[in-house]
Amino acid sequence: MLLSPDILQQIRLLDLKTRRLVHSVFAGAYHSAFKGQGIAFEEVRPYEPGDDVRDIDWNVTARTGEPYIKRYVEERELTVLLMVDASASTLFGSMQRAKRELAAEMGAALAYTAIRNNDRVGLLAFSDQIELYLPPRKSRNHTLRIIRELLAHRPESKGTDIGLALRTANTILKRGAIIFLLSDFLAQPKTYTRPLMALAQRHDVIAVILNDPREIRWPKIGMVRVEDAETGRQQVIDTSLANWQAAYQQRQEQLRKGRQALFRRAGIDTLEVSVNGDYIQALSAFFHERERRR
Repeated sequence: MLLSPDILQQIRLLDLKTRRLVHSVFAGAYHSAFKGQGIAFEEVRPYEPGDDVRDIDWNVTARTGEPYIKRYVEERELTVLLMVDASASTLFGSMQRAKRELAAEMGAALAYTAIRNNDRVGLLAFSDQIELYLPPRKSRNHTLRIIRELLAHRPESKGTDIGLALRTANTILKRGAIIFLLSDFLAQPKTYTRPLMALAQRHDVIAVILNDPREIRWPKIGMVRVEDAETGRQQVIDTSLANWQAAYQQRQEQLRKGRQALFRRAGIDTLEVSVNGDYIQALSAFFHERERRR
């Protein structure tokens, strides 16, 4: 892929920014927030006062005449998959950045955090088709490839099919993984209920909800022509009408409640981030909350 100087500059800046963030903010909290795949035997060593007697290795103790204990460590290496919504609705942004830019910055931070903790990380970008899949790997060059694709990949389609992306992830991931699903979740929850429930049974899924204030509440600015970014359908609306404002907010609230009810049923964690918010603080608080629950 031939990249423009502007995109190359964005990649360099995001690379530098996220590496600093991971080093100073995220790395330790991330490590504590997610469990390893199990417990592995490391060594047998002499018993010391204060050790748990349940860890005594009775076979070695009987042979040597001295008490020895088994020492175990957590198997740390994890698989992390970034599932990123690349549909046309994520191009919307009424503030300093679009939702897709926010997803790219958060994805880069998560990728570097995983690599720093010796975990494997992959990327699955989707619209109403699978746009791109990078299998989980461990290397800085691989992380740079993920950042490049997050910033520069041009989707072939405009629509959204979260269910397809979830079914695909459930097929390609053979072992338990940590899945960050970054989307604006504007699709109706019933369209992806079953695949989400199935995926959450096998993997640790975190729904990262990308918001823009204008999608929650419209300003009263009179007659406006709007276009659906995914279908191209246009409509003229009068944003100054009280009944239109009430109906719009009611639809958005119903969507939010339906989405949250599904996430609770599936038993997955959620993280809401606005395009005008501080995703660094939001991610840090999320990791610390996960650590507290562990």
